[in-house]
Amino acid sequence: MAADERRTSVAVLGAGLIGVDLSDKIQRSTRLDLRLVAGRNRESLGLARAADMGCATTSGGIAALLDAGPFDVVFDASNADVHADHWATLRETGTRLIDLTPTQLGTVIVPTVNGSMAATCQHINLVSCGGQAAIPVLHAVARHCTPAYIEVVSTGASASAGRATRLNLDQYIATTQAAIRSFTGTHEVKVMVNLSPARPAPPFRVVMTVLAPDLRPGPASAAVASAAEEVRAHAPGFTVNSVAVQEGRISVAVEVTATGGRIPRYAGNLDIINGAALLLAEQHAATPSR
Repeated sequence: MAADERRTSVAVLGAGLIGVDLSDKIQRSTRLDLRLVAGRNRESLGLARAADMGCATTSGGIAALLDAGPFDVVFDASNADVHADHWATLRETGTRLIDLTPTQLGTVIVPTVNGSMAATCQHINLVSCGGQAAIPVLHAVARHCTPAYIEVVSTGASASAGRATRLNLDQYIATTQAAIRSFTGTHEVKVMVNLSPARPAPPFRVVMTVLAPDLRPGPASAAVASAAEEVRAHAPGFTVNSVAVQEGRISVAVEVTATGGRIPRYAGNLDIINGAALLLAEQHAATPSR
């Protein structure tokens, strides 16, 4: 059997900033075979870029993807408003759908926290870029205390946020808050998002503040360092910039830069969620019973 035939067949639905970067990452994978990038606008810059990268493309959206399939894995990098329809269309095909839009559908997966669950899930939700950056740290801290309040502020470069991201900011906030509540057991959660037009463009930054009366500085700080090391396995540009611990309070600032690929270093928001998506798909490809 040829090498290409042994690889897992995948398609990317959406040709925005996330979809194009994801396509580039998939092309460099030895386990995945990218067979289609599907958009909805034949004049889109993203589809043109994907074609220039050597990808097969279509402007026919989900209908064209369905005709071209079946695929082992489909990545939905479109937008939250249409994801439910995409899932309804693909559900009966048996394909594994990995959702990179901020919906609250599917099983929420953060690879370093509950990645082992992904093997049994047909419909996977990756929360948001901010969720993928914050939840590993917050989950680790919450294992050593009982948070009463969690606040997360994400700041990304304006140039790294495409049209779909901007349209889905309300869903982004709601979905990220819900996921943080689920992974930490904390009811009071506040998520805020900033898009910075600064020049030069700043890297993706996430600042987390946890209030917990029973917080112990030593174990909490060690938990942050351990969580960050695990995330770097699929997002090498993940860095903890500061950890400030006071009585009943810990603040953690992380920065994510894009490493390799075609996107600028400041687009760490794209890099971390796409790195998570790629990791899950490659793990699926390596499953003997697939």
